[in-house]
Amino acid sequence: MDLKDRKPVYYSEYLQLDKILNAQEPESAKEGIKADDEMLFIIIHQAYELWFKQILHELNVVRDVFKQPSVHNNTPDIYNSVHRLKRVCSILEVAVMQMGIIETMTPLDFLDFRDLLRPASGFQSIQFKMIEATLGLQYDQRHGKAYYLSQLTPADVERVKKAESEASLLVLLNSWLERMPFVQNEAYWNGDNFWKHYRDAYEGSLRPGEEQNMKLFDTLFTNDAEYPQGRSFSADASRNALFIMLYRDHPLLQLPYELLSILLEVDQNLSMWRHRHIHMVQRTIGKRVGTGGSTGAEYLRGAADSHYIFRELSELTSFLLPRNMLPKLPEALVKDLGYTG
Repeated sequence: MDLKDRKPVYYSEYLQLDKILNAQEPESAKEGIKADDEMLFIIIHQAYELWFKQILHELNVVRDVFKQPSVHNNTPDIYNSVHRLKRVCSILEVAVMQMGIIETMTPLDFLDFRDLLRPASGFQSIQFKMIEATLGLQYDQRHGKAYYLSQLTPADVERVKKAESEASLLVLLNSWLERMPFVQNEAYWNGDNFWKHYRDAYEGSLRPGEEQNMKLFDTLFTNDAEYPQGRSFSADASRNALFIMLYRDHPLLQLPYELLSILLEVDQNLSMWRHRHIHMVQRTIGKRVGTGGSTGAEYLRGAADSHYIFRELSELTSFLLPRNMLPKLPEALVKDLGYTG
């Protein structure tokens, strides 16, 4: 089709502004109650849901990359994934800042219409639950599991369960890390054992009071178990993630390192959003229960403390060594980790 033959696009039609700008129907107006801040309350939450939709879009693009049986280093895939996850972080930063706008609504302003909202609650945000599931938060890891689906319609329960049934980004990342060949490839090591050398160097670096780290080190990196007990990342995935962190200065590992780092930043920004939400709720309703029947700020605090999705990646920093103590890599591996390999 020749683009010259296309119908002209009009701004308001393209953005469907008639739908968007007429999608605010305050409950207070239906009851003849004066509650001037309900419009702000609706628009803020609609804006959040639009941002959540964009986050889900970005995460699904990244997930499609890692669904591939192999992700080649000479394709734009890793860069594109890092770029989109950085966008997710920027959106979450905006989400945190939006709390400042809703906090201009005083507790008394909220009380003008709060009781009219029951039992609707932000807890019923399907998209936010889908974001958590898409990243890798499992049902068994959720705070308040008994309450988790109880406030949803049957159709929304199915949407959440479908999201939970699909391979999460955490699961796909684990598979990608397992496939990295650098430590497992015998052609590089000629029978040598990188992890034996690294273990000796790490043990020698420990300070008094840190000796217990060796038990976890052996569990994660030298144990024969495919998945150490209670871990989401396999032993191979953990080893390769640590290897990326240790030798990130080599060109071929720079983007993988950025990928691991930005996933930790996503976790951090989600945590910041949750904690800002807690403070906003405490300021607005104090110790009262949420409109959906939850324990309010208490419930949010429990979720904030337990819903860290990539916690295992952050724990790997416990096992880093300074560059001058790192085992020297074989020349063939160094060459393959460079641009001219």
